[in-house]
Amino acid sequence: MVALSDAVNLAIDQARKDPHGRHAELLLHDGPLRQTVIALKQGAKLGEHNAPPAASIYVLRGRVRITGEDPVEVSTGQIEALTHRRHGVEAKDDSAFLLTTVTSVPGAESHDGSHSDD
Repeated sequence: MVALSDAVNLAIDQARKDPHGRHAELLLHDGPLRQTVIALKQGAKLGEHNAPPAASIYVLRGRVRITGEDPVEVSTGQIEALTHRRHGVEAKDDSAFLLTTVTSVPGAESHDGSHSDD
């Protein structure tokens, strides 16, 4: 079992040392469910990428901006569902968040939000 507060402190420390200002640590992997602590140094970005079938971001420390079609800022203690469209993440402060993803859903496509009706 991992203490979330310890994982956050470690991830932020590692992000501050990383030349790209980021660090990720997979905490839980159970079938299609994954929970990852991601830390970004202020100003660091995760470039645009495709979303899995289901995902949320819960900000544990700091403030991030989720970019894409409907940009939104998320602060400590807030949780936001991620859209099924391309998006990126930008740290407004030194930040850490818990990314929860479901990597496969029967009948759902992983990258474009379309669903199979077959």
